[in-house]
Amino acid sequence: MPFYHKLGKIPQKRHTQFKQPDGSLYHEELFSTIGFDSILSNAYHINPPAKIDSIEKVIVDASPVEWDAGLRPYHFKTKGLKFELDFITGRKPVLFNSDVIMSVCRPESQMDYFYRNATCDELIFVHEGEGMLESNFGFLDFRKGDYIVIPRSITFRLVHKTAPRLLVFESAGPIKTPKRYRNEFGQLLEHSPYCERDIRAPERLFTSSDKGDFIVKVKKENKIYSVHYDFHPFDVIGYDGFYFPWIFNIDDFMPITGKIHMPPPIHQTFEAPGFVVCSFVSRLLDYHPLAVPVPYSHSNVDSDEVLYYADGNFFSRKGIDYASISLHPGGLTHGPHPGTTEAALGKLETVETAVMMDTFKPLKLTNFARELNDENYYLSWKD
Repeated sequence: MPFYHKLGKIPQKRHTQFKQPDGSLYHEELFSTIGFDSILSNAYHINPPAKIDSIEKVIVDASPVEWDAGLRPYHFKTKGLKFELDFITGRKPVLFNSDVIMSVCRPESQMDYFYRNATCDELIFVHEGEGMLESNFGFLDFRKGDYIVIPRSITFRLVHKTAPRLLVFESAGPIKTPKRYRNEFGQLLEHSPYCERDIRAPERLFTSSDKGDFIVKVKKENKIYSVHYDFHPFDVIGYDGFYFPWIFNIDDFMPITGKIHMPPPIHQTFEAPGFVVCSFVSRLLDYHPLAVPVPYSHSNVDSDEVLYYADGNFFSRKGIDYASISLHPGGLTHGPHPGTTEAALGKLETVETAVMMDTFKPLKLTNFARELNDENYYLSWKD
């Protein structure tokens, strides 16, 4: 995150003696990114963080299985997705490339272990449910509409209080606020559709000195390893820096509107290497007397476009349901369904919530996507 955050107890100077009540030293850990050239945080542990008790030989392969589907527009219906397993094992990858994996998840059970993604930053959109993100960098309550950003190598688990429906992005590069929204110091600018006041950083640090057998499942590339520690992974007494999990709620996104129809980049919320994520929220429509408020047909020459429909009335599409996912790949023109343009003339506002992802490499589909596919969607632009 482009701002400084401190939680718990830390020494006055980095890399200096910081003693525990028994006179022994706390153990400092540096979380640094892009080598030592980008944002970082320093954390202080009760136990040596590099001390591993054992690593199980059993390895879970989490590689998405590709469905060779061909070129066409797609509509995946996830509304009826069943509750299954937990937040990690219950993920169902739908789309992926070398930059991002997009999954849906309806976890039934709680995680009885901890998790660390060593390869990807994670961005979780909470479509339904509420609960708590528990991490070694502090605890954060989450609710419907939240984007939860978890940088790689942070140890965490997701605990739900009510049944969740989640959209998960695993990014091969760091998830950031868009560069054009920030000044040279990293502060979000006046024209940004959200600012630091809208961002929730951890406020409660849970520090445990418990001993026992604690499992941290670590994902490296597409394999998940079970690493055993003889101490609780939340043994951090304090930390400071720019590297920590954070939450932003989609309802705090302030849409940019115009006299005529504005292009999708005005909805951008996050950027990452190879893709962007945008938020479509309820907003006033274009106010030119001859404005056409429905999006014009367009060809994404360099992108594949994905929309996750969360709530509301998506008046440019017919047949789209709650929790539907549409994919419009580059190479095919896409636009409003027949009749929707004329029906929208004169409308003053739209009430909707949707999450969009544009990728700059072609997306691959999974075998799970095949199970959700509306086979006739690509023909739905016929009169």
